[in-house]
Formats: sequence, C-alpha cells, structure tokens
Amino acid sequence: MIPIAAVNPVAKLGAGLIVSLFLIVTIDWVSATTALLLELSIIAFMGIEPRRFWLRTLPVWLAAPLTALTIMLYGRYGGDVYFEFLFIRISDGSVELALATFLRVLAIGLPAVVLFISIDPTDFADGLAQRLRLPDRFVLGALAAVRMVGLFLDDWRSLELARRARGVADRGRLRRVAGQGFALLVLSIRRGSKLSIAMEARGFGGDTPRTWARESRWGAAEWITLIVGLLIGVAATVVAVLTGSWTFIAR
Repeated sequence: MIPIAAVNPVAKLGAGLIVSLFLIVTIDWVSATTALLLELSIIAFMGIEPRRFWLRTLPVWLAAPLTALTIMLYGRYGGDVYFEFLFIRISDGSVELALATFLRVLAIGLPAVVLFISIDPTDFADGLAQRLRLPDRFVLGALAAVRMVGLFLDDWRSLELARRARGVADRGRLRRVAGQGFALLVLSIRRGSKLSIAMEARGFGGDTPRTWARESRWGAAEWITLIVGLLIGVAATVVAVLTGSWTFIAR
C-alpha cells in the first residue's frame, strides 16, 4: 500500500501537473493509454476503497464519454465518412480524435481526483504558502472560503426548513430556489464581512512576516511522487514516439 495520504499536497499537485504537461502537447491515443495504464496500476496499490474511488471519480467517467461524443460528431474530418447530417460528420479522423480525447480526459482527470482525495485544505494552504511562497492573504482567503462551503450547505438546509415551517415553500419550485438563493447571498455577505473583520483584527492583513502553526514538510516521499509523475509522462511520450503515433497538438 502506498502511503499517499502523508505526501505533501504540493507534491501531489506537481505530479498531476507534470503528467498533464506531457499529455496536452500531443493528441494521440497511444500516449494517453500508456499513461492511463501506468496510473491505474499505481492507484491499485494506494489502498483506496472501491466505493470511495468510484464515487469520487464518477464526474470524470461521465465527462470523458460526453467529451468524446462531441469530438466524434464535430471533430476533425479525415478518411472514410460513416455518417453526415448538417454540421455532423462522423469519419475516421473524428473517431480517432474522439478516442484520443476520451483516454486523455481519463489519464488527466483520474490521477488529479485520486491524489486530492486525501488532501486537507489546511495542509494544502500551508504547502502553498510555505513551499510555493504564494501570498499569505491569497492563501488564507482561499482557505477560509473553502472552509465556508460546508457552512453554506448547512445554511441552505436551515433556510429551506425555516421557509417550509412558515408555509412559503410549498409551491413554485423556481421561485423558492430564487428566494433561498438571494437569502443565502445576503447571509454569505454578512458572514464574509464578519470573517474579514475578525481576520484583520488578528493581524492577517499585516505586513510583518507570518509564522505558521504547522510546518509544511518536504522530504523523500515528495520527491518520489514528483519523479513518478515525470516517469509516467516520459514513458507515455516515448511509447507514442516509438510507435509513430505522437502528434503535436498544433498540427
């Protein structure tokens, strides 16, 4: 089992970006297939529960075929034409491009989702500020916003129950959603104002160098994660070049 949960979130982000950089410069199915097979072989040893894996990656599995379908209907023309109607033309070129797009979405999306399953927002913010040296105000503001998402969901449920108790949410679903959305917007602005005042009162907007409660550690595990991402990208590119299928995206 690979202890991926203990790896610095910045290293996970870097590994995903490295693989993506190798895949977005070409539009062939061989490199995407190679990368996808290598990624799935590594994911199998991460110890992720199957139910959790399928639930978290479900949007990727849904987006990949939908994207491929669009490319197949309106993508690159070439070779034999199998179906044509108005702007729709299914040919050898569009089918090949659709297959490459389908595999590429999976090869880029799956590791991104899997690597971020175990990421804690606070650890990620610590890594962005301490390792990538991003501005403190930007990082802490984004962290506060992420932490507020759960509160927004609770507020939405509370507003819905309150409106039902007052008898104003029995009819008109669209009107109810619009009313609750406006109420949530007002509540969010008020909470954001209070949070900004509280953070400024605690010195979050000062010019003095900040100290951090937890150190963002970087060691061998992080370097190995980056190297694995690099090896996957290089292997996918080498296999595509050797098979003659590597195609620069600008062509």
